[in-house]
Amino acid sequence: MGKAMTNINIGKVKVSAEILRALTHPLRLEILNFIDKNTSVNVKRIYNELGLKQSITSQHLQILRKTGLVITKRDGKFINYALNYSKIGDAIKAIDKFSSEIME
Repeated sequence: MGKAMTNINIGKVKVSAEILRALTHPLRLEILNFIDKNTSVNVKRIYNELGLKQSITSQHLQILRKTGLVITKRDGKFINYALNYSKIGDAIKAIDKFSSEIME
C-alpha cells in the first residue's frame, strides 16, 4: 500500500482541486487548445472562432485566470491571453506523481 498522508495542507488541496476542475472542463480545454495554437489571443477572437457567446467565454477565461493557467497582457483596449505553460506543467507533473503513487 502507498505512503500514509500526514499534515495535509488544506489550502493547497483546495487550489489543486480548482486547477483540476479548470483542466477537466471540455470547453476550457478547447479554449486552452485554441490559445496554445495561437500563442496569444484576445477574448473576441476566442469567442468568434470557437462560436461561443462572449459571456460564456469570459466566465471560462476568468476561471482559467484565477487558477493561473492563463496569463494576460493588455494591448491597448484588448486583453490578450496566453498559456502559463509552467503552471500547466506543474499540474501535469503533480497528476503523474499522484497517479504513480496510487498504482504502487
